[in-house]
Amino acid sequence: MFPIEECPVGTQRFVSIQGVELAVFHLPRPDGFVAIRNSCPHAGGNLSAGRVANAVVTCPWHEWEFDLRTGACVHNAMVRVQRFPARVEKDWLEVDLSGAGTTVSMQV
Repeated sequence: MFPIEECPVGTQRFVSIQGVELAVFHLPRPDGFVAIRNSCPHAGGNLSAGRVANAVVTCPWHEWEFDLRTGACVHNAMVRVQRFPARVEKDWLEVDLSGAGTTVSMQV
C-alpha cells in the first residue's frame, strides 16, 4: 500500500499483496491505473521495473513488450500477461484479483 502521491501519472509500482505480486501503472487518462501480474511470461522478468511508453511496458530482461490495455504481447498476441481490473475509490485503489483467487483493496 502506498499514498497516491507516490504513484503520479507516468510512474509504476511493485505491490505484493496476499501472495500476489503486481505491477501497478498509473497511465494518463482515460486508462488511469492498470494492474498486471509482475512476472513476464517469457522468463519471469520484473515488469514493474520496465520502461513504459504509449501504454506498452518493456520487460527489462529480454525486452518483450506488453500492451497494458490488453495484456497481450505486442509481437505475439498469443502470449499475454495477466491483467487485473483496477479502479480508484476515493484514496483507495481496488484491484480485483478474482482471477488469482482473491479480491483486495489497497490504499494508493
